[in-house]
Amino acid sequence: METLNWIDWAVLCFTLIAIVAYGTYQTRGSRNVQDYLKGGNTSKWWTIGLSVMATQASAITFLSTPGQAFNDGMGFVQFYFGLPIAMVVICMVFIPLYHRLKVYTAYEFLENRFDLKTRTLTAILFLIQRGLAAGITIFAPAIILSVVLKWDLLTLNIVIGLLVIIYTVSGGTRAVNVTQKHQMVIIFIGMLVAFFLIVSKLPQDITFSKALDIAGASGKMEVLDFSFNLNNRYTFWSGIIGGTFLMLSYFGTDQSQVQRYLSGKSVKEMQLGLIFNGLLKIPMQFFILFVGIMVFVFYQFNEAPVNFNPTATEVVLQSKYADEYKTLQAEQTAIFNDKQNIIKSFLNSDNPDASKYIALANEANDELRKEARDLIDKASESENIKIESNDKDYVFIHFILNNLPRGLIGLLLAVILSAAMSSTASELNALGSTTTIDLYKRNTSEKTEEEMVKASRWFTFAWGIIAIGVACVANLAENLIQLVNIIGSIFYGNVLGVFLLAFFFKFVKGNAVFIGALLTQVIVIALYLLDLNEVINLPFLWLNFVGCAIVISISCIIQILIPNDKSIRS
Repeated sequence: METLNWIDWAVLCFTLIAIVAYGTYQTRGSRNVQDYLKGGNTSKWWTIGLSVMATQASAITFLSTPGQAFNDGMGFVQFYFGLPIAMVVICMVFIPLYHRLKVYTAYEFLENRFDLKTRTLTAILFLIQRGLAAGITIFAPAIILSVVLKWDLLTLNIVIGLLVIIYTVSGGTRAVNVTQKHQMVIIFIGMLVAFFLIVSKLPQDITFSKALDIAGASGKMEVLDFSFNLNNRYTFWSGIIGGTFLMLSYFGTDQSQVQRYLSGKSVKEMQLGLIFNGLLKIPMQFFILFVGIMVFVFYQFNEAPVNFNPTATEVVLQSKYADEYKTLQAEQTAIFNDKQNIIKSFLNSDNPDASKYIALANEANDELRKEARDLIDKASESENIKIESNDKDYVFIHFILNNLPRGLIGLLLAVILSAAMSSTASELNALGSTTTIDLYKRNTSEKTEEEMVKASRWFTFAWGIIAIGVACVANLAENLIQLVNIIGSIFYGNVLGVFLLAFFFKFVKGNAVFIGALLTQVIVIALYLLDLNEVINLPFLWLNFVGCAIVISISCIIQILIPNDKSIRS
């Protein structure tokens, strides 16, 4: 794998330093809580929309999503099908209510509706899951870039974390919004450049339509799956049902998103910002997946490594399994050479059966890659070191480093780090504000504006250090983008159910909801562990719907059993 030269370093460093400096300079002097936590309510709809999008689009999106498409095709886009539905519901129900109550956090509303302990519980659930996610959004690019930059992983975790802490602590919500707007511009430019360069690097006789034919023949262009098979993780139904509940939870109750649109000038600006996000997000995810498809087509004409993780390859080649691994490499080279003739025949043939041979060749290659992962696992176990054999997250970065011109490599790395910084900044900002408003302010004596801003800065700083700590002890999952969504799905359905009870089930009161939420969280974690151990089959996306349904059901039953509960505030 190629290393960076001075041009790439210059582009990378200039981009990151400019973002941090700009965000810090533009938002200096926040003197009151309104300015620091809500950005003075000055954000326009396009700033809100881009900020909301940047919060969700972490480095994991730009590292893992192309690799997801490379391995599994376009089906992952179904995960986002519930987003537009969720945006409409939030614009009609959540935003007007939050604005009318003039809340700083989503959880303030729950005390007005239920009681303090329900507000505190949901705030703590948010802090747990978002604190873990913040660490992963730092760790995700760090573990990949540590291979690229030849830096120690611990050092990279600290550098990325500290860069984010500087402007987030300094400028609060407005600093996050201002920087995210420019980060998204850099991200869009970088991904467009990457796409056109991938297409330009295909053989001259391979037109764009032929590239699509090759991807289609390999089963990579199958976007929609209408089956009800729970073994298929991403289907139309899991996206529409599970995805809608996940997106409702994330955008409606997760403070890292709520804080983005609460900074809007008016209800209309907030609503337009979310609708803008709802309209653009699916095409953006489709495009990022499509970049991964084009990378797949590129490697139909350019031999790929058996495993894209260079560290894993290095370890196995220095182990007792080296000869077996070299045999797999030789077999893959033979498959690659045979595939060139197969593809040529497919493109020049009217025979519809020709596509089957491409699919069979790629299936054989996939089987080899699986065997390679098994050897890497054995090698890492025998050497007693942790090496990630699943290389989905390394596919796109491998292409960038080995095929893009100097300067553009630095730009694409800046895209990845910008995405990491933007998402982590939103998370730290939300963690700091939730801790300040929902825990510190609510449980201490009256504080001055200056004391509250100072406390917010310190809490944000503390969460930044905690996130760096989580990043330093994290381990890679099968796919990083899935790991973040799994963490969210374990908590989001429960929290969403509490909010839906508050909105639509007026007879349910605080004690019933509190007990229901506690029981539900235990049940959802148990269901996830049972699925993880293959006792049951319940893909994580469905946990959002199941958690929401369980907390509503339990709370309603408890309320019917204890009708004299008086713990209601409004």
